[in-house]
Amino acid sequence: MRAARYYGKGDIRIENDVEEERCGEGKVRIAPSYVGICGTDLHEFTGGPTFAPLKPHPITKETLPITLGHEFSGVVTEVGPGVNTLQVGQHVVVQPTLYCGTCSACLAGFENVCYKGGFIGLSGSGGGLSDSVVVPAGSVLKLPGKIPLDIGALVEPLSVAWHAISAAHLTQESTVLVLGGGPIGLAVVQCLVALKTHKIILSEVSKSRQRFAREFGAHHVIDPKTNDLVAASKELSGSDGPDVVFDCAGVPASLATACQAVKARGTVVNVAIWEKEVPFQPNMLVFKEAKYTAVLGYQREDFQAVIDHLANGSLKPEKMITSKIRLEDLVEGGIKALINDKESHVKILVEVGGK
Repeated sequence: MRAARYYGKGDIRIENDVEEERCGEGKVRIAPSYVGICGTDLHEFTGGPTFAPLKPHPITKETLPITLGHEFSGVVTEVGPGVNTLQVGQHVVVQPTLYCGTCSACLAGFENVCYKGGFIGLSGSGGGLSDSVVVPAGSVLKLPGKIPLDIGALVEPLSVAWHAISAAHLTQESTVLVLGGGPIGLAVVQCLVALKTHKIILSEVSKSRQRFAREFGAHHVIDPKTNDLVAASKELSGSDGPDVVFDCAGVPASLATACQAVKARGTVVNVAIWEKEVPFQPNMLVFKEAKYTAVLGYQREDFQAVIDHLANGSLKPEKMITSKIRLEDLVEGGIKALINDKESHVKILVEVGGK
C-alpha cells in the first residue's frame, strides 16, 4: 500500500510497497479519506524527530521510519474479532492517543498524559497518510451522516482546542485573549464562539490570519507589532485584564505577554508545544496570584463534544480548509506550502481516499 514514511528531519518519502498490518482482536481497519497536516508534522520535518521514536516506542515498539498522519477521517473496511460497536462502511474519525492503561496517569483517567504515551501517526502504529491503517476499536468514533469526511478530518485539531478550553473553567461572561492565529488558535476561537463566550480577543501578526479570525468570530483582532497588546487587552476587557489567556503561539514574547496581560487570579493556558527553553520570571504570576496551566492533546469526551457541536451546527469550521492535495504532493504541496506560505493557508488536507 502507499504510505508517507518519516525517516527524520527533512526526510518524508511516499512509498508504494508498505506492508499492511493484520486486523486482529479488538482492532478495526480504516481506509483514510482526508488527513490534516498538523503543526506537529511541520516540527518533525523542520526540527525533529520529537515525537517520532529514535528507539523502540514503549507502546508501539516501533522506531523510525514511521507512517505519518494523526488528524484523519475515514471509512471502516474491516472489523476484527471481538468488535461489535462498528460496521464495515461506517464513516469515522480516529482519536490517535496511545496509552499504556497501567501507569498512574492512566489509572487516574488521564490517558492523554500517559507516561509512556504517544500518538498514532507520530509514534508508530500506522498513520492516516496511508491507504490502510489498523487501530484499536476504542480509538474510533462514528461520524454522524450530516458531517462530511473532509470536515471529519478537523475533529482532531478542534478537540485540542476543546480540551484547552475545558481546562480554563470559562463562563459565558468571560473575556478571553488568544495568542496566535494559527490552526489551533483559530480552532480555540471557534470553540469559544460555540460556547457563546462574551468577549474573544485574538493577537496575530499575519494579515490573512487576522481576517480568518474575524470570519471565525473573534470580537477583536490585534496586531501585536503595531499595538501594546497588554494595554489593549486590558482596555478591551474593561478591567485589569482578560480572565483567561490561551498561549497558542509558543514563543518567548507570547509567554511574557500572557503572564502580563492576565488579570489577578486569572488563568494562562499553555496550548503550544515548545521547541526550545525560554526565560521565565514567575513573579509575573506570583504578584497577581494568577494560574498557569498546561494542556496536552485531548480525551474522548473532547472528541465527542466536538462531533456533537459539528452535528448541531454550532461549530462551522469549513473555512479552515484552504487547500486539498494528493498524497503524492504531501511534501511540496503540503508541508513546504505551510512552512513557506503561512499567509495563504490554515489547514491543508491530504485527500487519500476521497469520498
